[in-house]
Amino acid sequence: LVEKQRAFFDTGATRPVKFRIEQLKKFKKVFLQYEEKMYEALKKDFNKPVFESYTSELGLILEEIGMMIKNLENWATPQYVSTSIGNLPARSYIYADPYGVALVIGAWNYPVQLTLLPVVGAIAAGNTVIIKPPRIAKNTYDVIVELIAECFDNEYVSCLDIQVGHDEMLEQRYDYIFFTGGISIGKVIARAAAEHLTPTTLELGGKSPCIVDETASIEVAARRIIWGKCMNAGQTCVAPDYLLVHENVKDELFKAMKKVVKEFYGDDASKSVDYASIINDKHFDRLSSMIKDGTIVLGGNFDASKRHIEPTVITDIDFDHPLMQDEIFGPILPAFTFKTLDEAFKIVKSYEKPLAFYIFSSSYKNQQRCMNEIQFGGGCINDTVAHLLNHDLPFGGVGH
Repeated sequence: LVEKQRAFFDTGATRPVKFRIEQLKKFKKVFLQYEEKMYEALKKDFNKPVFESYTSELGLILEEIGMMIKNLENWATPQYVSTSIGNLPARSYIYADPYGVALVIGAWNYPVQLTLLPVVGAIAAGNTVIIKPPRIAKNTYDVIVELIAECFDNEYVSCLDIQVGHDEMLEQRYDYIFFTGGISIGKVIARAAAEHLTPTTLELGGKSPCIVDETASIEVAARRIIWGKCMNAGQTCVAPDYLLVHENVKDELFKAMKKVVKEFYGDDASKSVDYASIINDKHFDRLSSMIKDGTIVLGGNFDASKRHIEPTVITDIDFDHPLMQDEIFGPILPAFTFKTLDEAFKIVKSYEKPLAFYIFSSSYKNQQRCMNEIQFGGGCINDTVAHLLNHDLPFGGVGH
């Protein structure tokens, strides 16, 4: 398949902007035909609400395609730059050139968005694409494979057969690898890519902190933290992973969070049509086993038959508790108090640099200290997760 796609790329067929735009328009048309199938698949895999499926998955793909079509001609035009005196009277340009055969490895937590957004970009840039959709989200996997096969010839864009393992896949030489997933697999992919000096994008997550200082609007903080944490039942790489709250506003915040959970999901979140489930039994068992020790100030209930875990806040645990060892990937939020911002910063800096960082504060001084003293990929002041909606903010993190 790699050889077949490289041969097709070498014909130059994917380079013309007109061809790329035609393919994007075709992709959008077929994608829309599969909309209902995707809602059904996401419901089966996650019990995901239709509204959330659109706003966090399908809608982002459609928006991305539209943005690419609108801007592609401009982006693909050679950029004129100034010429040094030694080269005069020549002219100098920067050409935007496709890499060739791109491998896109999707992630199970947002199987449509995290698989197909990079595919849209790869098509727009003039590459051929080999896709490995996430197999854990089996129903969504089947729909993506069917969609891609209907839309494209496999010499241009194709999904890998489900039988192909990681080792077999990574033995091949690609011209670019785009991977979304965990740190351990990210290291495996980086090592494999190094064998061929293949450039990569690795989106690996981590423990994303959320600070609430004593000047914060508690109502705003409660609503936006619960929203960001409970979207997709917490199975989001940029969800707030742990909470650092000033000791003077701790009780007020917890009280507000309880009120917000009831407003969002009713008296029993397991019966809410707006709240997703955990992807499978393995992840449910991992998460439910961590709701122990400490003090549960919110939630704490779970139901194995529905793979349901209630929005949960836990306090009075140590930093060596299982909840603080790895990315949680569930609707459980460990909370700690601090007296000074320096104390909160010390905790954040004891972990790897996070993909996302959130600060709730009405103090400009505290906001700027957070922006200037903490290293992270993307984040928000007085919000969570919402920075992903802005196409003009760059994609990326730092460190892990």
